[in-house]
Amino acid sequence: MAIPVDRNPNPKPHVREEDLGFGTVFTDHMLRIEWDEGKGWHSDRIVPYGPIALDPAASALHYGQLLFEGVKAYAYKDGAARLYRPKAHADRLNVSARKLCMPELDPARLVEGIKELLRVDMGWLPRGPGTSMYVRPFMVATEPFLGVRPAKKYLLLVILSPVGAYFKGPARPLKLWVESGKARAAHGGIGASKAAANYVASLLAAEEAKKKGYDQVLWLDGVTHEYLEEVGTMNFFARIGDVVVTPALEGSILPGITRDSVIQLLKKWKIPVEERRLSFAEIEAAHAKGQLKELFGTGTASVVAPVGELATIKGTMTLPAAGADSYGMRLKEAILAIQRGDVPDEFGWLEKV
Repeated sequence: MAIPVDRNPNPKPHVREEDLGFGTVFTDHMLRIEWDEGKGWHSDRIVPYGPIALDPAASALHYGQLLFEGVKAYAYKDGAARLYRPKAHADRLNVSARKLCMPELDPARLVEGIKELLRVDMGWLPRGPGTSMYVRPFMVATEPFLGVRPAKKYLLLVILSPVGAYFKGPARPLKLWVESGKARAAHGGIGASKAAANYVASLLAAEEAKKKGYDQVLWLDGVTHEYLEEVGTMNFFARIGDVVVTPALEGSILPGITRDSVIQLLKKWKIPVEERRLSFAEIEAAHAKGQLKELFGTGTASVVAPVGELATIKGTMTLPAAGADSYGMRLKEAILAIQRGDVPDEFGWLEKV
């Protein structure tokens, strides 16, 4: 299906690649698709990037029917762009939509719309080391209605942001605050979806942690506050001895696409990996015995980020410096090599734009 394109008559000046941060620069166009009860998805089109009109009574503004995804596109060595696992992201968007009583969208339709948007704004694709195009699809309930029920009108938009590194400054291990009081999500809730509500629930603790000098929060389960769940923006992995352990997907943490990529790579390398409950007490015990070799987080934005310090109200736990032979660094380089086209894509993770 050909997607109509309404060209932006006032294109913006491009930002130098060395000045790119994360999520502050946006391209000239966006993909727009509408949904109405009884009609379904319709009116796919690419329009100039700009404000959207919402009725003050729009359901999303009152009851939180708002979700998003995050995909990345990379400049490939052949000069074209490649999307990293876009169908997996489109499938996860539909999982989130089901959780929030929002309409699902054919994954192929969404991926093709993203590709067409990238073709229109290809001149914005950064090509330097550590850069990429961050693709942000999101869906918002637009029906003006103040009753508590699923909306009957929705808008899906996709915007593009050329980005540099997610964490500012020179590369360094992250310092995390282990949150033992507040809760981000609970089993049986919407913690495993990319609902906007999950992220606003994490902001207060994250801001408090940053004031103490930490980069992010490591969340524990919302009931016992004993078991590790996820970092504010990443899934979490621990290397205990030569075994890699990551919290199991039990409904309260996001099933990360990069998390899955890491697990697939570890299995290919014959490195033992376990998806199970992981208590903070187990981490403390492994550290005391010298068995806690490394910690790292994974996510679309950061790919793989080493963790050098965990802090609690009881004290601080410091990890040894992650060398080039650490699992985390090996994983990051392996994923980046696939994304850049430096090695064959044996897993079929890339899609050409």
